[in-house]
Amino acid sequence: MKHSLHNELEPDSIAARDLAHVLHPTTNLADLHRDGPVVHERAKGVYLWDNHGKQYIEGMAGLWCTALGYGEEELAKTAAEQLRKLSYSQLFAAKTHEPSVLLAEKLKEMVPFDAGRVYFGLSGSDANDTQVKLMWYYHNLIGRPERKKIISRRGGFHGVTVAAGSLTGLPPFHKHFDLPIANVLHTDSPFYYREAREGETEDEFTTRLANNLDDLINAEGPETIAAFIAEPVMGAGGVVVPPEGYFAKIQEVLRRHRVFFIDDEVVCGFGRTGNPFGAETFGIEATTMSVAKALSSAYLPISATLIPDFMYEPFIEASREVGVFGHGFTYTGHPVCAAVALRNLELMEEREIFQHVARVGETFQARLRSFEDHPLVGNVRGVGLIGAIEMVADKETKAQFPASAGVGAYCLNRALEHGLILRNLGDAMAFCPPLIIDDNQIDELFGKFEQALAETLDYVSRL
Repeated sequence: MKHSLHNELEPDSIAARDLAHVLHPTTNLADLHRDGPVVHERAKGVYLWDNHGKQYIEGMAGLWCTALGYGEEELAKTAAEQLRKLSYSQLFAAKTHEPSVLLAEKLKEMVPFDAGRVYFGLSGSDANDTQVKLMWYYHNLIGRPERKKIISRRGGFHGVTVAAGSLTGLPPFHKHFDLPIANVLHTDSPFYYREAREGETEDEFTTRLANNLDDLINAEGPETIAAFIAEPVMGAGGVVVPPEGYFAKIQEVLRRHRVFFIDDEVVCGFGRTGNPFGAETFGIEATTMSVAKALSSAYLPISATLIPDFMYEPFIEASREVGVFGHGFTYTGHPVCAAVALRNLELMEEREIFQHVARVGETFQARLRSFEDHPLVGNVRGVGLIGAIEMVADKETKAQFPASAGVGAYCLNRALEHGLILRNLGDAMAFCPPLIIDDNQIDELFGKFEQALAETLDYVSRL
């Protein structure tokens, strides 16, 4: 049954036609049909405007992705030129073209591990789906077919395809979808604020998590584990920044059991944490890596799965046997996407974006932490230009509001009223602005949030 909101909208409006025709991803569909969609009409820099002319400052870089902001003329020019020169070309059947080759070279030059080959896709989901397939493929080829299991973490987000959605450790992405599939396991989240035991220090907490991972591997059989996958900072799982020493202890366990490390840099890659990659911020020694989002600043869809040469080499012999490396997408290495991504990375270097983030990240984190003493705020966490402010019912006990109160959603709507785009992950408000944001715009962003938080405090006082 269609909601009565349909009758309140102009029948020919984009909002009404959206409700009639579009299936929205990661959306509360009941709320959508009650309230209708927000229609974005144009954007420039760190600002967007809706179809009523209202201006918003972008606090989430779209979906953690618009690194260089909106309306970048250099990227529009690159796309137009490439469309005219070579609008499409495949990489199947030994074909190639310059943009994909140059982008692969650029990525190998940038990443902080010994990458040998670059496989292009369209999204972080398909990059991580490819990671699973290649792990299975590689271990089959080297005579270790029993090494099939991938260990992910509760609270992690790695995509929504059947395999990547299984790696994701968030219940809404599993429930009713028959996920996770076999051979995907989940271990602890490094969320110290929520997962630490009473009186447990960060060092004790990280030691316990490493021991739990070791126990899981031993219980399953080390010979059955192919890889461990992790985001340097958990994004959709609540912007969880791992405690100091966490990855060092986890990696010691992985090395002992000869388990590969898949570094999911889809959110953190290309400057978000204050370094070019989250691996550099947290001392991760990756075996393979997934990148997407900021790879093109979301101007066109593109992702990359990077693997070492030792994994690639058995693929060559297998092709002699099978006749083909049987994995590939129609748009793998799309020349327009690749050209835009390459120019995007060049602009980051030319404009010293990583250095800029390291500088303004200090301002951003200081403003973020200025809310720690607010009566609604239980925890503030972040690094570089990413962070979260978690609201709680009781600061001392960390007690959460009942989900039915919708505190995070209320705060999100108040922020929108003040012209600020954020994302609520439960009652944690996530912040992830474009990397080009400046100090004045950071002040504007948090000034608007301060108003929204004050109104949310008033709201909870009336619950």
